[in-house]
Amino acid sequence: MSYRIGSGVDFHKLAEGRELWLGGVKIPHYKGGVGHSDADVLLHAVCDALLGAACMGDIGEHFPDTDDAYKNIDSKILLQKTVDLIKKQGYSAVNIDTTVCLELPKIKPYVSRMKKVMAGILHISEKDISIKATTTEQLGFVGREEGLMAYASVLLQKA
Repeated sequence: MSYRIGSGVDFHKLAEGRELWLGGVKIPHYKGGVGHSDADVLLHAVCDALLGAACMGDIGEHFPDTDDAYKNIDSKILLQKTVDLIKKQGYSAVNIDTTVCLELPKIKPYVSRMKKVMAGILHISEKDISIKATTTEQLGFVGREEGLMAYASVLLQKA
C-alpha cells in the first residue's frame, strides 16, 4: 500500500448579496463568495489537495472557470468529480485537515454539518476530517472582510 500527501489553497472575494458556501453548507451572512462556481473555498482547497496528492494537476485544469458547464456549479459536485478522478487512479482519502481564514461569520456552529457533507462524498468517517477556522486579526484582505481563504492537507492511500 502506498500513501501520498497533498495540499491545497483557495481564495475568493467577498461581496454583499452573495450566498456564503463553506464545506458544502450554506451559511447565513450578508456577504458571500464571488466566483465562477458557488465559490466554496473550503471544498475547492480540498479538491486541489486531492488532485495534488494524486499528481493530477489542480482544480482549474479539470474544471476551468472558462467553461460554462461549471458556471454557478455546486462545489459538492466538483468534489464528487474529483473523488471519482482519484479513484480511477486507485486512490482514496485517509484523512483531511483544513483551515478556513475569515473574520466573520463564526463557523463553529456549522462544522459538524460540513464534516457530514464532506464525509459522505469522500467515503470516510467524519472523525477523519478536521475543519478549523481562524481570523487574520483584521490584517490583509481577509481582515478587512474583502475575501476569505482556505487551506487543506490530505493523505491518500492506494490499495
